[in-house]
Amino acid sequence: MRELWLWLFSFFLLIGLLCTLGFQIVCLVDLEFDYINPYDSASRINKTILPEFIVQGLLCFFSLITGNWLVFLFSLPYLFYNVRMYMQRQHLVDVTEIYNQMRWEKKKRFFKIANVLVLFFLSLFWLIWSITDDDE
Repeated sequence: MRELWLWLFSFFLLIGLLCTLGFQIVCLVDLEFDYINPYDSASRINKTILPEFIVQGLLCFFSLITGNWLVFLFSLPYLFYNVRMYMQRQHLVDVTEIYNQMRWEKKKRFFKIANVLVLFFLSLFWLIWSITDDDE
């Protein structure tokens, strides 16, 4: 039963990460089609970046202490990238350069979503596995 709760917790963390990254992409697409101005788009994205980093770091740490090595290894490059961007002070979207960097910002978020989707399906598999294992 313990494993079921551990996988449920990581499952909900991954859903939160997917929603956060999806929100950031929606803000960038709205900016691209002129539904929102650059200042509002940048401020909305910047408000969600630090919680995204915290949730991803929490997921990686949680996977490490529970011994989920496969999930930990898949989430480690994403954590390394986030820490590197934060240390270089390049993690926030600049309102004056957002149009020039929009293509790169969208591509970066799509790569993050791909990584989180791999983790999501791994977590979903192990969640279902632990449910069926508890029944026996």
